[in-house]
Amino acid sequence: MEPLQTERLLLRPPTLRDVPTLFEFLGDPLAMQHTHLDGSLRQCRRRIAVHERRRRRDGTAPWTVLARQGGGIVGWGGIYEDPFDPGWGVELGYAFHPRVWGRGYATEFAGFSVDYADRVLALPELNAFAKADNAASRRVLEKAGFEELGFEPALGRLRYRRVRARGWARS
Repeated sequence: MEPLQTERLLLRPPTLRDVPTLFEFLGDPLAMQHTHLDGSLRQCRRRIAVHERRRRRDGTAPWTVLARQGGGIVGWGGIYEDPFDPGWGVELGYAFHPRVWGRGYATEFAGFSVDYADRVLALPELNAFAKADNAASRRVLEKAGFEELGFEPALGRLRYRRVRARGWARS
């Protein structure tokens, strides 16, 4: 599969070689304070492998996110139905390495992902979740057109939804 790209990012399925670099932030308590933390390299590898099996089955799963300039891994995320917390529908999720926080990558990534969900996947709606104290992620979701639905006690997070605009069709 050819990498997908935005102005500053490349998106491609993760490989096992990506795991140590992904674990730098997916296993970092500060970076992952608002979401799931992988406690070991093995857990990180398993998470990625399970998502990749779902990509083969569903056609969607998180991508490894690389900076186009420099080519290094800066994030992980995408559109998927979470195999570790099923039942919430297709969602947008993402995590970025703390060294690139504040550069607008999450906003760029979310905008691309929403467009991909509309134009390529033709999803009628897309969900997302953010902790109430994660102001940065909440802003990203609002900029991408998500509406806050309220607090979801089962997840301990705010639930967001974005409904696809009428008239969009697969390209």
